[in-house]
Amino acid sequence: MKIENLKQRIAVASGREKADLLIRNCKLVNVLTREIYGADIYVTDNVIVDIEEISLENSPANEEDNSVKLAKKVVDAKGNYAIPGLIEGHIHIESSFVTPEEISRLIVPHGTTTIIADPHEIVNVCGKAGMKYMLDAGEVAPLDIKYMVPSCVPATPFENSGAVLDSEDVKEILEDDRVLGLGEFMNAPGIIGCDEDALKKVLYSNERNAPVDGHSPGITGKELSAYIASGIMTDHECQTVEEMQERLRKGMYVLLRQGSACKNLRALLKGVNEGNSRRCLLCSDDRQPVSILKNGDLDEHLRICVEEKIDPIIAIQMATINAAECYGLTDRGAIAIGKRADICLVEDLNDFKMKDVFIEGKHVAHNGEYLCHVQRIDSSAVSGSVHVKDFSIDRLRIEKERGLVKVNVIDLTPGSIVTSKGEAVVEINEKGDFVFDEKEDVAKLVVAERHHGRGDVGVGYLRGFGIKHGAIASTIAHDSHNIIAVGTSNEEIEFAINELIKQQGGVVVTKNKKIYNALPLKIAGLMSDESGEVLMEKLENMYKIIKKEVGVKEGVDGIMSLAFMALPVIPEVKLTDKGLFDVTNLEFISVEVEAVALCEV
Repeated sequence: MKIENLKQRIAVASGREKADLLIRNCKLVNVLTREIYGADIYVTDNVIVDIEEISLENSPANEEDNSVKLAKKVVDAKGNYAIPGLIEGHIHIESSFVTPEEISRLIVPHGTTTIIADPHEIVNVCGKAGMKYMLDAGEVAPLDIKYMVPSCVPATPFENSGAVLDSEDVKEILEDDRVLGLGEFMNAPGIIGCDEDALKKVLYSNERNAPVDGHSPGITGKELSAYIASGIMTDHECQTVEEMQERLRKGMYVLLRQGSACKNLRALLKGVNEGNSRRCLLCSDDRQPVSILKNGDLDEHLRICVEEKIDPIIAIQMATINAAECYGLTDRGAIAIGKRADICLVEDLNDFKMKDVFIEGKHVAHNGEYLCHVQRIDSSAVSGSVHVKDFSIDRLRIEKERGLVKVNVIDLTPGSIVTSKGEAVVEINEKGDFVFDEKEDVAKLVVAERHHGRGDVGVGYLRGFGIKHGAIASTIAHDSHNIIAVGTSNEEIEFAINELIKQQGGVVVTKNKKIYNALPLKIAGLMSDESGEVLMEKLENMYKIIKKEVGVKEGVDGIMSLAFMALPVIPEVKLTDKGLFDVTNLEFISVEVEAVALCEV
């Protein structure tokens, strides 16, 4: 900031010059003092320079005329509540299937003005080129996108990804002023076991005084202490109040998640109280256009908080000042002098319906309408990302025995990305192909490497998905985003994967070796350049077909639930392109149970 800017702010604050903007007649929600009172808010040079307390009941008749003399632009809040712009504590933009420019258009009208984004999906596919694309795209969006450099590319050494970011790569990216900190450190065993490259990533972040996000599902006791001692400060993977309380008591911030796939908010709110609430944040993690356009964004989180009997001001704190303090964003998070003029006007503190949204004093949304032009950057550098070698049905015929064979299976938990390890008996015919039995609800699961044509294919079985016909194939497969497919026969899976390769990424749904529905995602096989509304319509249609034509059961997300079956950092067992992986014991296991377990026909 130049001295001229500082002089201007002081001149306006003292009443010697006109403000750029005056928001008058509002009920100001002060998250610093937990008070609500009448106020006029003066904005100049993108920041709040004065707040005058007023009585909303006794406004003088000529106040309109007087206010015009004090500001170049006047917005009458008409008694609506003024709350700080909402801050999303942790999100992966790519999981919304839209670009940074488009997610700005979707969520700003819901009051979200800042997001902490971890682009580890696209960086796992495209490496530094993916990081650059996201940073550049974020610069043309009114939404303030604060990026974290992905910490785990790949997430583990147990799979092939499109890129590798070692500690020196992380150090280089951290030097970019557009990068806020280090993204969720999923390699908890690496930290606890003192892997040198993992520790260097945290060390470089600590040296820069940059925040470090955590990811430690199921870790407790001394192992959790060791994880936190490295400098990791947050976790968004709590499943229970007990896990949340342990992390809060040991000094972490806890992010309460309400996304499209994982919904922990209501359960965790039972552990939130006046004593610990200032260490709690709200986040989405992954949020699809259907969720945003139908339910909202962080405004939905606020509604849920109030429904769960959380004081509205405490809820707003969790969506504003708590996140700002957690991530060192000292210029925002509250409506206070010297803070960015990120302000939302809402009708009430129950529904949180946004009337107006301002970012740095610019009017960016009114009654749900986005007021900014959507500018998009070129995405060709991160397109054309599907490169598969030597894929054929023979790669799916892994069973050595014929007849009835006992196999290890991934047991899906509806509504959760946590799985368990089970056993089942499947039939293998004389050609070596899996014979589907609808009564058993066991389907073939495949993960095929798609980044560098290495030719690796992992094959296993998934129980509880509910598929009855055909196959679903996708390039959305956390976190390395290889091709993942589930189906009722080797032939259906082979057809679906080959069609997905031709499409260059996205999702395809097949039945009787015909395409029933397809969603191309040309940007890294993860995102579309279409609008959220178009994507919502396509996704809703695809979900209907997934339920009606291929029979995925209720309570199972046919796209996102499938995507997490390849994530080998979430217990208990997952499938990667290298094979079936026991996350608990950190080892690959055989699909077939040992020969003594074979059954006679």
